[in-house]
Amino acid sequence: MSELLIPLDKYLAAGLHIGTQQKTKDMERYIYRVRADGLYVLDVRKTNDRIVSAAKFLAKYDPDDLLVVSTRQYGQAPVKKFGKLTGAKTIPGRFIPGTLTNPNYAKFIEPKVLVVTDPRSDSQAIIEAKQIGIPVVALCDTENLLGNVDIVLPVNNKGRKAIALVYWLLARQMLRAKGALGEDEELEMQPADFELKI
Repeated sequence: MSELLIPLDKYLAAGLHIGTQQKTKDMERYIYRVRADGLYVLDVRKTNDRIVSAAKFLAKYDPDDLLVVSTRQYGQAPVKKFGKLTGAKTIPGRFIPGTLTNPNYAKFIEPKVLVVTDPRSDSQAIIEAKQIGIPVVALCDTENLLGNVDIVLPVNNKGRKAIALVYWLLARQMLRAKGALGEDEELEMQPADFELKI
């Protein structure tokens, strides 16, 4: 177990660990317990460790080879900010079928890694990533299926603060792994700056 990237109370305050009332077999190993109201709770330490390893994985690639997608409204602002900080390509909003598979499409791109905010709402992007054989990193909640996901980030992928915090941490850890940010240096932006403004 690596030490936590941020204090535990910050993870908890963002609701990073709050799952849904459904769980899949795939996600069982990331679940810490079930609450009295039936909500499954994710294991924050496992989430923390997965963020660390995902950031190291992403740091191995040229930022231009990363594509980060979010059809979900709450994921669009964090994805844009992540792209701005790291240089990754982003598609906030609707993912047009053929973006990764149709060379005749004007906005066709050939990433080497796909990052999605929710395997369910970003399923079209995942289908195309599998067709072209690139790895998929996904923010996965307790009810997600992991069939086409290579690297799982077990997290509340419905919460505005939770999604913002995960992308902020990923950006920070990725920049640190690349040496663009010192080990103890902080980003100029705070997790709140990644949140969709309501």
